[in-house]
Amino acid sequence: MTPLSLFDSPPLTFLEFEEQARQRGFQSVAGIDEAGRGPLAGPVVAAAVILPELFSLPGLTDSKKLSERRRQILYPKICQQARAVGIGVASTVEIDRLNILQATLLAMTRAVGRLSQVPDHLLIDGISAVPLNLSQQCIKQGDSRSLSIAAASVVAKVIRDRIMLSFHRQLPTYGFASHKGYGTLQHRTAIAEFGPSTLHRRTFAGVKEHLK
Repeated sequence: MTPLSLFDSPPLTFLEFEEQARQRGFQSVAGIDEAGRGPLAGPVVAAAVILPELFSLPGLTDSKKLSERRRQILYPKICQQARAVGIGVASTVEIDRLNILQATLLAMTRAVGRLSQVPDHLLIDGISAVPLNLSQQCIKQGDSRSLSIAAASVVAKVIRDRIMLSFHRQLPTYGFASHKGYGTLQHRTAIAEFGPSTLHRRTFAGVKEHLK
């Protein structure tokens, strides 16, 4: 089915995309978002979340607008109240092999595949459809416009941060606990001094210059 894109639509209420989908007859609407497209190290993580029709969680919005503490509070509430949550991960190796866009779509596809119930419509943050034979709607800045996508953005961010914390315990030299793999001055200085690790994205500027 050809994806329906609303790239230039005016802002709608936070549940209007979900309501529009239900009015079209869809019963299981999944919001999809990712975390980790920009960092120099670590995987890209995607989440797919199917919310109940009467879902309400005050303060939920795009994860980038929330503090880490607020995300940690919202995350278990989303998981408890959602009808289904799926997580998909694309590794550093897959990012280097495929490119970051294709790896992101792979992670999103995996997230949908790990939902405990099959969705019949997808709301995707951004402008790129996932390679699935499902009805889908790409929404620019969807994490600020759709509650399902906002929920997915929080889940993806919390999971990825936990992954990077585990990497920090393995390789404390790079400081992953503080910057989560993003290209901060601290991180770039560590790469220049110690060279890239196996967790670094070797095709990314800021890393590839330091490969031996």
